[in-house]
Amino acid sequence: MPATLNPDDRPYLIIFDCDGVLIDSEIVVCRLVSEEFTERGYAITPDEVAGHYAGRPEGDMIADIERDWGRSVPADYYERIRQRVAHAYGSELQPTPGVAAMLDELQVSFCVASSASIEKLILGLRSTGLYDRFASQLVSASFVAKGKPAPDVFLYAAGWMRTPVRQCVVVEDSVAGVHAARSAGIRAIGFTGGAHCAPGHADALRQAGADNVIADWRELEACIPSAFSARAPDRFGARHRQD
Repeated sequence: MPATLNPDDRPYLIIFDCDGVLIDSEIVVCRLVSEEFTERGYAITPDEVAGHYAGRPEGDMIADIERDWGRSVPADYYERIRQRVAHAYGSELQPTPGVAAMLDELQVSFCVASSASIEKLILGLRSTGLYDRFASQLVSASFVAKGKPAPDVFLYAAGWMRTPVRQCVVVEDSVAGVHAARSAGIRAIGFTGGAHCAPGHADALRQAGADNVIADWRELEACIPSAFSARAPDRFGARHRQD
């Protein structure tokens, strides 16, 4: 794999989303968010939370709900959901199947770029035993001006890791995340191995611009070499010329 993947010794970087990619958290958090809002009088299902807000910053979700609801989210929501998420992460959160073995076998650099707050990101990775594989290589949307689907978080991650965007590949489970990668000029691999991914989600990721879609981490090795050797899309949807 290394010889095929990196024939000219240039640095390459895989940028992983976290929720729904490294950790199987979307189905947990979307359920809790649904329960909290429904109990307060704003009926929303876990599937609706996942469909509208997976991969997007919490602030975007809150703004949408407040606009639709016609009122501010109750002040106690934030502490209540924080407590419930922390408890669920400690009691039921799991890594996505096979992710630890995949990370252990990777022979290129990798990092995380997530819409989650840095505190929630660290909590999720620690709860699933993955934190030590990343340590300081964590980028949160709270570091940048705009979250996904804006490209900011992926551009920041590439800069943080000192890798040109044309030598990066993003692995994402959300349409918003794929759009963000494409807007940053980075190729995207869609991931549908999370428990929240409904039938048809792979098609949605392809339509958003994912070059490949995988449902199992054992499929990643086969599609990474072509992703790195192919020309990355530029930020306007065209193709870079090869050097």
